[in-house]
Amino acid sequence: MRFAIRLRPENEPFRIPFNHQHKLQGLIYRRIQRVNPDLSLRLHAPKVPKLFTYSLFMAERRELAEDKSSLLGYKRGFFYFSTPISEIAEAFIGGLLQNPEVELWGEKFTVEEVQALAEPRKLSGKKFVTLSPIAVTTKRVQFGKPRTYDLSPAEPKFYELIKENLREKYVRIHGDRPPEEFEMKVLNAKPKRFEVKPGIFQIAWHLVFRTYGDEGLLKVGYQTGFGEKNSIGFGMVKVDGRRKSKVKRR
Repeated sequence: MRFAIRLRPENEPFRIPFNHQHKLQGLIYRRIQRVNPDLSLRLHAPKVPKLFTYSLFMAERRELAEDKSSLLGYKRGFFYFSTPISEIAEAFIGGLLQNPEVELWGEKFTVEEVQALAEPRKLSGKKFVTLSPIAVTTKRVQFGKPRTYDLSPAEPKFYELIKENLREKYVRIHGDRPPEEFEMKVLNAKPKRFEVKPGIFQIAWHLVFRTYGDEGLLKVGYQTGFGEKNSIGFGMVKVDGRRKSKVKRR
């Protein structure tokens, strides 16, 4: 289940900080908690995939602020949200519709439209573009201590861990033995450094890529995100060039 969420700003232009995923994460958890407190508690369980992802916050028109500290947005703001779990979708979307007034990083918005989007039937061989960058990390020993290391698409382990992550999420969703067939070919890559928490940084990658393999495994990536840290705003993708179909408007 994938949704486009459009918001009308109180003021125009409105500011969009470069590091804003944690603010969207807070909005998502608050709205889920409002509708389904038990689900909210379960989603806070450590070290398990949360099985949802979301895009960066965007605007119909935007430009770099004069002081280069942020972006300035015009007209409507919007972002995308995706999950294969109906309970998560119902709680978040229900929470938005119950209380459509939203404040993000000091800017006030009103949820104007929630639009459910049709999903592609076939994913293998398609070209994907990231809506939020893909993060993949590992541990490496430096100065005698294991430290977190952000992997790049130039390293084979980047693809190994993406596949491993997809298979783990497949088991959580389906409860079955996960498929093995997965291949990813990056066509274009651009790194970006994010401050995910005060003083904590993540290098993630905006990618254009193709994937091949089992449709069920690829669907997990499309619905929950590729790579790690999907629930803090990494790994959401769209099919390149595919026109989004309207299914439901509320």
